[in-house]
Amino acid sequence: MSLVLYEVDSQVAILTLNRPDQRNAQNPPLLEELDAAFDRAIADDDVRVIVLNAAGKHFSAGHDISPDVLTYEPWASMFSDVERTGLLRMYNWETKHFLGYARKWRELPKPTIASVQGACIAAGLMLVWPMDLIVAADNAKFSDPVVMMGCGGVEYHGHTWELGPRKAKEMLFTGAFIDAHEAHRLGMVNRVVPLEQLGAETMALARQIAQRHPHPLLMAKRAVNQTMDIMGMDAAVKAVFDIHSLGHANAWATCGQPTIAGLAEMAPANKAARQTAD
Repeated sequence: MSLVLYEVDSQVAILTLNRPDQRNAQNPPLLEELDAAFDRAIADDDVRVIVLNAAGKHFSAGHDISPDVLTYEPWASMFSDVERTGLLRMYNWETKHFLGYARKWRELPKPTIASVQGACIAAGLMLVWPMDLIVAADNAKFSDPVVMMGCGGVEYHGHTWELGPRKAKEMLFTGAFIDAHEAHRLGMVNRVVPLEQLGAETMALARQIAQRHPHPLLMAKRAVNQTMDIMGMDAAVKAVFDIHSLGHANAWATCGQPTIAGLAEMAPANKAARQTAD
């Protein structure tokens, strides 16, 4: 079964995260399928707008940190030669698949809309923040509890740009949820709609945008993104990724090398943390 569903409706490509039983937690195959789906939508000249949504009650519980995540390559062999390579393999993998994908998706040459319901936790933010617009259901809530896991935040630091410095610090320091209405007030979310209308309202917005010619849409997107980057966003995001990686190094130095057995011991606590989303 595909981890990312793909369909086109009225010049709108609809990409659906499809791990509802795992609250759409992101494992390596899901990220690779999602990137391929974005590429497919960009290559289709009949697609003018891309919608990213998710099956089930929650948009995304973030990175999959269940024990079986270390069975995927290159994770299975990433820690096999630590004395020689240190954290270099992890750093390179996260540079491409976490930071790299988020930066790539932010620059997709077509308008993108995230349609969010339920919880959007940690790495879930790295899916919605690169999108151009966010439509949130009235039950949507957003958090980054990664400070409790030993890092200063998820790999793509959109926090300061999306929320402002003080709210960004509050989100990071406390790990608490910001609800959809607060996210809208802060400018992170474009619209808040009743849950039962989320799909229809998102598609209505997408179809409205799809009526515009793709060239001026691209120019408008580039104008905004490049203005943000002249203000320092992209350079800051890349720099903060190195701070995130320092968190991994500190955790490794103080707690030891990650292992499948170690993740198995953490599994009950991880499951309980995910269930707080419900």
